[in-house]
Amino acid sequence: MTESALPGLLPDLEVVRKDFPILSRTLAGGHPLVYLDSANTSQKPQVVIDAMVDHLERHNANVARAMHQLGAESTAAFESARARVASFLHAGEDEIVFTKNASEALNLVANTLAWAEGDWSARVGRIGPGDEIVITEMEHHSNIVPWQLLSQRTGATLRWFGITDDGQLDLDNIDDLIAERTRVVALTWVSNALGTVNPITEIARRAHEVGALVVVDASQAAPQLPINVTTCGADLLAFTGHKTVGPTGIGVLWGRRGILDQLPPFLAGGEMIETVRMESSTYAPVPRRFEAGTPPIVEAVGLAAALEYLDGLGMEHVHAHEQAITGYALDGLASVPGLTVLGPLSAEQRGGAIAFELDGVHPHDVATVLDTRGIAVRAGHHCARPAHARFGVQASTRMSSYLYTTPEEVDALVDGLLYTRDYFKVS
Repeated sequence: MTESALPGLLPDLEVVRKDFPILSRTLAGGHPLVYLDSANTSQKPQVVIDAMVDHLERHNANVARAMHQLGAESTAAFESARARVASFLHAGEDEIVFTKNASEALNLVANTLAWAEGDWSARVGRIGPGDEIVITEMEHHSNIVPWQLLSQRTGATLRWFGITDDGQLDLDNIDDLIAERTRVVALTWVSNALGTVNPITEIARRAHEVGALVVVDASQAAPQLPINVTTCGADLLAFTGHKTVGPTGIGVLWGRRGILDQLPPFLAGGEMIETVRMESSTYAPVPRRFEAGTPPIVEAVGLAAALEYLDGLGMEHVHAHEQAITGYALDGLASVPGLTVLGPLSAEQRGGAIAFELDGVHPHDVATVLDTRGIAVRAGHHCARPAHARFGVQASTRMSSYLYTTPEEVDALVDGLLYTRDYFKVS
């Protein structure tokens, strides 16, 4: 199919693709790269690469500490990146905490809730015995294990939403599951395995009715959806840079200022303190309280360039492109005999990650054969083993599109899957 024949694609898609130098690669065997693993990590446009190189070449210095021009320039770039993230989320600059990834951001929240003491508001308090934490069966392990550890350390009870047969959260028992003892509801906005887009605002409304804190993993949402933290219902939200056309090594925790103010330090070290004495220390206000030591400076610069790039395209256009490509991919995959998609079958209900089984072929073998044709996908349980167990499978193959994916690349995947069936002589 030609690009113009598929409504919803980004205008000038081939021009956009030229912004990403890696997409012009030719792999072993002379095959052009077909990159369908963006839910794992996205590719980076030249403007992000250039911004990071320029900072290292011309402005490299530590932030906050250095009393010289380079230090001032580096500090200004770092704080400008914080402002850029705030704008992307429609948040306040003092509500943006830089972490090394979304996993660290979620661990920060889970751990500090266990340590919190003192004068807490009715909405936020220390987790203890008898309290309940609610998650979902479709979470990435990074939004399961921290809450398991918190429950084990505090005596709280961990509960979770199940998944329906069509890959949606089962909300039939929401009023029983989110109840008087619920202190935290932590869930993904967009599933990295099933692709499901969850009704965050609806769930947050119920959580707030009982005074619970809502923690959202937006790692898959931030690359695909316009996000406004003032309206989505989250109290705290995490995402990672490398899935939003930015670099690895940088993540973001956003939190309502009134909530962040009540959380104790997570990591200790330089810059997160006000005064250190041998007997005790006092701590800096947020967000610096949660940014111990030398931060990921050049990574923050790269993230700022990445979010500037996404906003330049328009997140509403990125989302429309994802839905168009996802719908086209679902139709294409449906034409492959013996292939079963995990999760919703409607593009309107899901993001760009599509996990599937191919009868008679192990997911690792599927990915290996596709790789010989230049097609990059992921195989395994995608750090979402409970979601796979819910559907009775050990692993799956996952294709994941993004703003640079073309219909022709989806066609290449479908052809590659048909070739894989023939290669393994699947009847």
